Amino acid sequence: MILNAAVTGDGEPLVLVHGLFGAARNLGILTRALSLGAKVIALDLRNHGESPHGLPMDFATMAGDVVETLASLGIARAGIIGHSLGGKTAMALALTRPEMVTKLVVMDIAPIAYDHDYDEYVKAMLALPLSPGLTRGEADQALAQIVKAAPMRAFLLNNLVLGASPRWRVGLKEIQAAMPDLLGWKALPGQHPFTGPTLFLRGADSGYVGPEAEGAIDALFPGAARQSIEGAAHWLHADRPREVIAALKAFCGI
Repeated sequence: MILNAAVTGDGEPLVLVHGLFGAARNLGILTRALSLGAKVIALDLRNHGESPHGLPMDFATMAGDVVETLASLGIARAGIIGHSLGGKTAMALALTRPEMVTKLVVMDIAPIAYDHDYDEYVKAMLALPLSPGLTRGEADQALAQIVKAAPMRAFLLNNLVLGASPRWRVGLKEIQAAMPDLLGWKALPGQHPFTGPTLFLRGADSGYVGPEAEGAIDALFPGAARQSIEGAAHWLHADRPREVIAALKAFCGI
């Protein structure tokens, strides 16, 4: 399936893939900086943003979406940068179609299973009455019963389109159905360790890539470099954009 793609800049192709409940526009600060020295292709994953909704989700399929989208743009090989869910999608692409990946950057995620409370977030979003005249404040108050952290509520509410017919920009039911696969990690058909240039870039204050992930990273991405961004948690590009951009430019040779 061909994804919604925003293409900016000139130079070597560089693909940006966002995380769960995100969209290409959430990585706008990276797009603007990197497009000064590269052709940046920022994607909306299926069931996110302006890409098609109502579709099943798994990493082999989502990696295939990236392949089809790049082919539609006439791009045979590109660097891939993925954050969180996008990082897992990027890893799936590198492991199954290594000939397409010139460089791989995985931002604050690892090829392991996770145990998060995102199911409760989806339930809270689905339970929100999408009535005409709904305000952001009302939506925030409703989500606050389940989603306690204000920054997380703000992030989720970026997906809410208000107006006469309020709607979500994310396919909540499809994400809910796929959650076990999205939080998990299993071997992909035809996968092989990726030996190309790889960087695992993590937030120093994040718990997503701990010591328990090192063995899995070494097995699937031998020789991968690691770098931590001080003062950053899981959304490291939002917490420390200047430092993240510097790390990406250095690794990608921009």
